[in-house]
Amino acid sequence: MSSPTASARCLRTIPLRAGVRRPIRRAFHLPTSRATASAPKAWTPTPYVTETVGGGWHTYDIFSRLLKERIVCLNDTVDETVSASIVAQLLFLEADNPEKPIHLYINSPGGSVTAGKNDKPHSYLPSSPSIPTDTHYTAGLAIYDTMTYISSPVTTIALGQAASMGSLLLAGGHPGRRYCLPHSSIMIHQPSGGYHGQASDIAIHAREILRVRKQLNGIYERHLTKKMTLEEIEALMERDHFMGAAEALELGIVDRVLTRRAEVGEEEQREGQREGKEGGGKDA
Repeated sequence: MSSPTASARCLRTIPLRAGVRRPIRRAFHLPTSRATASAPKAWTPTPYVTETVGGGWHTYDIFSRLLKERIVCLNDTVDETVSASIVAQLLFLEADNPEKPIHLYINSPGGSVTAGKNDKPHSYLPSSPSIPTDTHYTAGLAIYDTMTYISSPVTTIALGQAASMGSLLLAGGHPGRRYCLPHSSIMIHQPSGGYHGQASDIAIHAREILRVRKQLNGIYERHLTKKMTLEEIEALMERDHFMGAAEALELGIVDRVLTRRAEVGEEEQREGQREGKEGGGKDA
């Protein structure tokens, strides 16, 4: 009698008559090469919300429903696909109401890149999953540039982790509206990556990654509330630098550590009142 494993791979051979056997037929084919086998991927089901409006009903996925409340979630590695989605949401919300704030929740490890011939993953600040290095940083900086380009103030809130490019986007929020939750983790570091090819091409990409490092250090210098020189920031980011909420607040990556949601609304209300008074004084 065949074993369960054997029966899963092929059908049993059944004798037709003496001396004659039915050919073995495979029920399915298993890949024999590691190159053709894909790594298993986790799948998280997306919740849906149904609302009754005017006698009818509308069904949204949870992220579309949050978008109606001007909430954008960055919950993944920053790559070109995620960047395109975040940029589109920011532009849509600005077109809907250019004066109302947008809340960007960040829980991101940044990104990764396959470096050189060793296929060794490296953490990279402005991340992308592929080489060459001149495309590594464009995805994250596209989000950053959009945040500073639109009229709507972008409130950034870190929960879980804001590492690598996630920490830069956190720091790039509207001044006074950059928050983190008490047990969130923030990590900053310098760019890293790899490239292989002709010697002249390697030299070109080496100069490019140094240019990117200088550019990113300048962004941190503009947004950190603790005044630091470029040399001090470069030394701080020489290796992976992990911080808790209190240390991130002290460094100036965030403006406040939140313990409850109401604090965000209270802070925005006070800021709106201050801006109103300033505007009234100028008009007078």
